[in-house]
Amino acid sequence: QVQLVESGGGLVQPGGSLRLSCAASGSILSFSVMGWYRQAPGKQRELVADISRGGSTNYADSVKGRFIISRDAAKNTVWLQMNSLKPEDTAVYYCNAASIFIERRDNYWGQGTQVAVSS
Repeated sequence: QVQLVESGGGLVQPGGSLRLSCAASGSILSFSVMGWYRQAPGKQRELVADISRGGSTNYADSVKGRFIISRDAAKNTVWLQMNSLKPEDTAVYYCNAASIFIERRDNYWGQGTQVAVSS
């Protein structure tokens, strides 16, 4: 059973920074990709950033230049450094681990961590 545990959320003022952590119960390199998604009230869950097994990164346009996804395979941890935060970044952030096959994608999710950006 895969377990993903997020931490690092909280309340921050606009322009501030937060770093989210996602600790996996197993090797993060066993997954095709690991990423961060977010869901704001009344909105669909959306991809924020992800990193492939090979190290390629992908960002939503809304966070490019402000957020950085990184990982440490030895620690089985993925981080999301969030800078220049805006009120519209307010959401529950979820860690995702995915195994991608030709016929399907197996997703694993953490419990989520709340990020609130407000003055």
